Amino acid sequence: MRAIIVDDEPMQIQGLVRHISWKALGYEEPLTAQSGEEALAILRETPVDVLITDVSMPGMTGIELLAICKADYPALQSMQTVMISGYDEFEFVQEAIHLGAKAYVLKPVRTEELELKLAAFREVYEKKKQIEQETALLKEKVTESYEVLQERFVKDMIEGWIHNEELLESWRRLLELPDGEWQTSLFLFGYDRLFRDNPHDAKERIMHSEGLLNCVKLGLAGFSTVYIGKTGADELAVIVLNATPLVRARLEKQLTFIQDILKEQYTASVTVGISRECHTWTEIPLLYKEVRHMMSGARLAGYGQILYFDQSLMNEYQDFRLREEYIPEIVKLLDTGEGEKAAVYFNHAFERLLAREPVSFSYVQAFGMGLLSELARKTKRLQETDTEMNILMWQRLIDCTGVNDVRKVLLEYLAQYAKLSQGEQVAQQHNLIQRVARQLEERLQENITVKQLAEQFHLNHSYLSVLFKKEMGRTISDFTQEARMNKAKELLRDPNVKVYEVAEQVGFQTAAYFTFLFKKTTGTTPQEFRDYHY
Repeated sequence: MRAIIVDDEPMQIQGLVRHISWKALGYEEPLTAQSGEEALAILRETPVDVLITDVSMPGMTGIELLAICKADYPALQSMQTVMISGYDEFEFVQEAIHLGAKAYVLKPVRTEELELKLAAFREVYEKKKQIEQETALLKEKVTESYEVLQERFVKDMIEGWIHNEELLESWRRLLELPDGEWQTSLFLFGYDRLFRDNPHDAKERIMHSEGLLNCVKLGLAGFSTVYIGKTGADELAVIVLNATPLVRARLEKQLTFIQDILKEQYTASVTVGISRECHTWTEIPLLYKEVRHMMSGARLAGYGQILYFDQSLMNEYQDFRLREEYIPEIVKLLDTGEGEKAAVYFNHAFERLLAREPVSFSYVQAFGMGLLSELARKTKRLQETDTEMNILMWQRLIDCTGVNDVRKVLLEYLAQYAKLSQGEQVAQQHNLIQRVARQLEERLQENITVKQLAEQFHLNHSYLSVLFKKEMGRTISDFTQEARMNKAKELLRDPNVKVYEVAEQVGFQTAAYFTFLFKKTTGTTPQEFRDYHY
């Protein structure tokens, strides 16, 4: 590792070079510079792992040097920084830490303290190198392990993590998947009641999970374009691509063999679900949900079955999705202010509704009434206009004579509901942030933190930061700093209030840091500002 020492006092540099045990700490002899400008010239040409810099230097300060390094030199993003400061310069160090400095030491510098910081940096450096090596090794192992890749592919596919053509193409290359559109079906193997009697035995769970995987691999060995992956400790999915009717028949013959082996070896019954075929890879997550739903219902009649998903089950599953998935998701999107997404999702659900065989107008109308009633129930503050809107929409829905009429009425209602909901949400957020802003302005002396504010208003601190920036157009930190500067200008207009008293009243521990920040913000020192206005 290599460090650079930046200080305008040559004796300070010489002392650090001479008295720090650089070699023993794993460092090369340090580079040195007597100004920020000289340091930048060196850093442009030479990679450095640690920057040790004085805070206060003529010309470019240590803080400005660090800011330039982080903003303009990507190669220095991981550089560790130690700030050297006087006792009354701590607030300068706070700003340096905000810029990414990892440590500071007070003058006069004790070599033992600085060596501890350097040793800690060395440890972090070694750990990063180790992680990088382990990551590279893991990548190599994953690339070499076809089974690991295959299992990950199956899990990502059925969970919908493969969501675009670019990612799919990457998987095609890794696993040499067939080109073009796939004729896809899915087999799902699941233990029926394996862990109900002893759900906390980890050894048993691992043994049976691996046993299921090995038995399925053995039973389906020799079949190409068959991809196997565990989806849980008691469940396993098989994606079958482009199987001819003959190949599919041969595959299905193996299912009883797999069930028998598992019953013999583990005294466990396994239910197997076989999906319908689809021709779009994006439907694979839906195949998984359909088969899982079918198996869950069929187990009520008995275990160890081989089940086929058919059209009657398709309608049953669509009913289940409408009730348990589509309507709740539409309501959720509206309640979170995502009206456009709600409309898109509604259209998706409606198309699924029309794909039901046979299409029944009364069924479509019943779906609309279910959605409308759920939204009316969710309205938290019913005003007279909201009630009138609900009654009107009910009547319009009853008067519909075709499915397109139903769609049009419901889309209009979603738009109106979203508008009302968004208006209420915006008003609530506006009032909340105004209260937060008043709290900040009233407590400038206290240096209140975002975390303290969030606790006071019962919010997550990250969420509060996002809301504040959206409402006020700037961060909490920027707002507080602006409020302090405005209050400072007001106080500076009174010649009876000393500069250090102004600093205290607006929340600064030292007049030096207040002066630094005031000049940085306004372009003049506090005294110059006062002189100009009087």
